[in-house]
Amino acid sequence: MPRYEVAPGFWLNVEVAGSGPPIALLHGFTGSAAGWGAFGERLRQRLTTVAVDIVGHGQSDKPREIEHYRMPRVVADIVTAVKMAGFERCAWLGYSMGGRTALHVAAAFPNAVERLVLIGASAGIAEPAGRTARVADDERLAQRILDGGVPAFVEYWESIPLFASQSSLPRHTQAAIRAGRLECDPMGLANSLRGMGTGAQEPLHGRLDTLDMPVLALAGELDTRYTGIARALAAAVPRGRCAVVPEAGHAAQIENPEWCAEQAIAFVLNREGDHE
Repeated sequence: MPRYEVAPGFWLNVEVAGSGPPIALLHGFTGSAAGWGAFGERLRQRLTTVAVDIVGHGQSDKPREIEHYRMPRVVADIVTAVKMAGFERCAWLGYSMGGRTALHVAAAFPNAVERLVLIGASAGIAEPAGRTARVADDERLAQRILDGGVPAFVEYWESIPLFASQSSLPRHTQAAIRAGRLECDPMGLANSLRGMGTGAQEPLHGRLDTLDMPVLALAGELDTRYTGIARALAAAVPRGRCAVVPEAGHAAQIENPEWCAEQAIAFVLNREGDHE
């Protein structure tokens, strides 16, 4: 568990494994660098994975100060950690919250991003009223985590419609996902929602046309909201394309890991994969 001091007294965990061209991996909310499962195993056969624990998650620090969780600070710290791990420029892949974060990395530090893969990700919420409503929702959820604890939150989180398709996963896979979520720190989760939630972050819709790296936007076919978002993202960036993942919902890399991994590997190695 190599941890890097990216700012005085503040450390992020980065797990490097595999061989081949490097790809930085950014997990989703309640995830970690250790939670990429079969998808990560498949990537490591052809690529060097540089999996980061985002602030508040995994083995990275979980400070009480909200400043560490603001998106500009988050992405600067992550880029620093990846560079300290030995990778000045590489492909980046992010899922859900990690996808939003990876988009911000690409916008703020384009020289660090060779190619970008997004899974179930968005550019934020364009409408001010929508952002305000989401901030309020996330604050209620953050307080729920702090008041009720992580186990009660995980029970709720696994019941929301976004993750309904995961009920068809093998039991051992579901158990591994739940175990990872149960290890989360309540303060880390609450501050993550407050600092870098979809409503709290700057929306990037007006900056997508400035991204000049190739972008692959993936979304599970059962996740109809995010398939629409993925198509819009791919259309908005100059070198974007979209691929809809068969037999998968929001966490497409967990629900159809082999298909997603093949797409990501082909994209990073600059080969043509199946896409729309």
